[in-house]
Amino acid sequence: MAQPIALAPTRERTATKGSDFAPLLREVKEAGLLERRTASYVIAITLNVALMAATWAGVVLLGNSWLQLLLAIPLAIFTTRAAFFGHDAGHQQVGSSRKLHDVLGMLHGNFVCGMSYGWWNDKHNRHHANPNHTDKDPDVGEGILVWTLEQAEGRTGLYGWLTRNQARIFFPLLTLEGLNLKVSSVLFLWARRNKHEARVELGLMAAHLTLYFGALFLIMSPGKAIAFAALHHALFGLHLGSVFAPNHKGMEMPDADTNWGHLDKQVLTSRNVKGGLVTDWMMGGLNYQIEHHLFPSMPRANLRFAQPMVEAYCAKIGMPYLSTGVVESYRMGLGHMHEVGSELRDQNKAA
Repeated sequence: MAQPIALAPTRERTATKGSDFAPLLREVKEAGLLERRTASYVIAITLNVALMAATWAGVVLLGNSWLQLLLAIPLAIFTTRAAFFGHDAGHQQVGSSRKLHDVLGMLHGNFVCGMSYGWWNDKHNRHHANPNHTDKDPDVGEGILVWTLEQAEGRTGLYGWLTRNQARIFFPLLTLEGLNLKVSSVLFLWARRNKHEARVELGLMAAHLTLYFGALFLIMSPGKAIAFAALHHALFGLHLGSVFAPNHKGMEMPDADTNWGHLDKQVLTSRNVKGGLVTDWMMGGLNYQIEHHLFPSMPRANLRFAQPMVEAYCAKIGMPYLSTGVVESYRMGLGHMHEVGSELRDQNKAA
């Protein structure tokens, strides 16, 4: 098993079988927590659209002023909320129709956020199927950042520098995530451009870019428009990345030799982030990551109600269940990233 540095406690018992999950699933179903909350989603989505519209109205009313850049802050927050709704559509949390979810997902992902719903679903579903698996989870694949000592080994030049310093530059790198989501989406869709779904998604992304930059350059001077777009995307990437980053980094990392059941696979690789209503709202409820991974189709608003049931069940069967504060979650994740680059730092000092 590829070992992270900040490990969840290791259980002294055999891996769970599928039946170990059945009693918990039955309890959650009986509590009604897997039932759709379509009306709540309608209200939440409508409110978010209204808040985004009000923010854009504020940009218009302020005129060609540097004060407009301040509105990039709430716009980034509401754009992240839109991404959450696209995420939920991918997990079929909103209603009973797959077509409805695809429409909601593309409207929120492609049209509102300018990123591909299809690309996100492909990547995110592979993550859910094998979280933190070094060969199967794209979120811990080798790239600009690396997650295991094996991935870091032999890195030189720019990649070597990035690995040696990845914990220090992690949050600055997140400011580029908004741009990365768009570029990765276009590359994914362009490779599939002959398929109908890809053409639809590319059309919605083109509409997003046309309306977004058209509005900015119509309302503002070119310099202010570029500054607004850069700030908006930097804050969007930072917010979205900060929600997903603390959920798995520094937790168990299974590999090809690991044979875990659903309960082990999802709980041991995930951690919850506690902090009250503000944390719940800013992280969209995805700070209940253990519950989300166990029940991906559960409406996001129900995760906090499932949390006590899951924690109690894990305690009953001797399953480690990790829940930390916001600061501790980042300390664990960044500590793991820093340790992964330790051998390269030692080699660099010796050279």
